[in-house]
Amino acid sequence: MADDTVDPRRVETWRGWRAAAEEALYGPDGFYRRPEGPAGHFRTSVHASPLFAAAVARLLCRVDEALGRPAVLDFVDMAAGRGELAAGVLAALPADVAARARVHAVEVAARPGGLDERIEWRTELPRGITGLLFANEWLDNVPVEVAEVDSEGVARRVLVRRDGAERLGEPLTDAEERWLARWWPLPAEPGLRAEIGLTRDAAWADAVSRVERGLAVAVDYAHTAAARPPFGTLTGFRDGRETPPVPDGSCDITSHVALDACAASTTGAAVRLMSQRDALRGLGVTGVRPPLALASARPAEYVRALARAGEAAELTAPDGLGGFGWLLRSAGLRETDAEALFAALFVDVPDHEEH
Repeated sequence: MADDTVDPRRVETWRGWRAAAEEALYGPDGFYRRPEGPAGHFRTSVHASPLFAAAVARLLCRVDEALGRPAVLDFVDMAAGRGELAAGVLAALPADVAARARVHAVEVAARPGGLDERIEWRTELPRGITGLLFANEWLDNVPVEVAEVDSEGVARRVLVRRDGAERLGEPLTDAEERWLARWWPLPAEPGLRAEIGLTRDAAWADAVSRVERGLAVAVDYAHTAAARPPFGTLTGFRDGRETPPVPDGSCDITSHVALDACAASTTGAAVRLMSQRDALRGLGVTGVRPPLALASARPAEYVRALARAGEAAELTAPDGLGGFGWLLRSAGLRETDAEALFAALFVDVPDHEEH
């Protein structure tokens, strides 16, 4: 229901989901400007375990080697929340790499207190990045228009009020129709829905353009053309629970990402799509349990190793965080260096218990 303190005329304004979500998430009173930050409402891989930041630090080191160990190595944490990943990566870097690292956290909210002073807090992506741009759960919060098939089999824009009520609006633009035809064809069956990823494709292409030499990575809830959800994925999160999406600033508004479309939005470089499970396994994160012999020989060490194995298992679970998609795109690297970097992420790590 709408907040009684809100101007009724504002509640009655019908807008496309893109404009409504943009204001609800990033406006002056938007969800991402709230003091508790995203971690107060949902848990990402960054919050699940420090193993995630350590793996990203490992990836940054591999990029560093591919670039020939430049004098200044950039790490850009896009949609940084409260800087948890940026701080974790900086802490996990070897001393010689950390000394050359220039860490940027990009977020609309104000800089949080207590953040490592070496981390530069900014509201926009820098240009001329040499290193790694890492966007963890950013694209799912880039607002998109939603389309729904009407009773005559025509896809129309879904309009929404501030209280979450919806109705069908005008027909789609030619560009939106072309995007759907290529990436998310909707049969003429009333009620079928899709999220139109044009804004995400553009956002990703812009982010990639900021990387002069190195690697850009997007990690997100994702689907591909072979398995689009018939009714879309638009939803909300509040206080750790999934909730109907209401664009009033009280909840996160998110939908899964057509990462294959984002991948095709840039050309002229090496590109890979993979699961988080494969990526993290290639970066040394596995759910392998420590040998039982360690329990009697060094019990404290065994307990710590067992805890790490549990955290790794959560990060790589195929039906959970491990099912996230990773989109990797090189920039300014020789093809052989880019291919070698990608190949390092496909290391076949055993995933069995040792006894």
